[in-house]
Amino acid sequence: MKINGNAIRPGNIIEHKNRLWRAVKIQHTQPGKGGAYLQCELKDIRDGTKLNERFRASEDVERVRLDQKDYQYLYAEGDMLTFMDNDTYEQISVHADLVGEPVVFLQEGMTVTIESYEDEPISVMLPDTVVMQITQADPVVKGQTASSSYKPAVLENGTRVMVPPHIESGTRVVVNTADATYVERYKD
Repeated sequence: MKINGNAIRPGNIIEHKNRLWRAVKIQHTQPGKGGAYLQCELKDIRDGTKLNERFRASEDVERVRLDQKDYQYLYAEGDMLTFMDNDTYEQISVHADLVGEPVVFLQEGMTVTIESYEDEPISVMLPDTVVMQITQADPVVKGQTASSSYKPAVLENGTRVMVPPHIESGTRVVVNTADATYVERYKD
């Protein structure tokens, strides 16, 4: 589907220079001299290379539609992750690089969304938040309660996260998968 160069939004997948790119950051610029343009940071969805490109309003770009389907995570074997289609029970294996850094939050039985283009998996999206248990938390330092202070803690998967002082070892917390940050204490 052709769209105007100014209509690109973060997260859009476009075809440019015979490759598929995901728009990461955009900035509309109106210089004092010349026409306005859209400065766009693009990331290749296959190999991760980045490109800064300018698109004018008069240019058309091809926006790509991706197929999204829910899969259930089964297991990891080396760098390959195996998922099962919830409808047909077919299994597919993809490389862990398609998940990226949030791969540490994958849990058995977790439902994820796999985006594919022409039946080729391109990316794996985890849920926005996951519930994890704190295995190690530093003790609270007295006198730091005047300001909102956070202390370091280690999750069950080994990831370090900053948590409020009242969180102790053994506590289950909700963690944001995108940036590995504490959201709230899990309510059982």
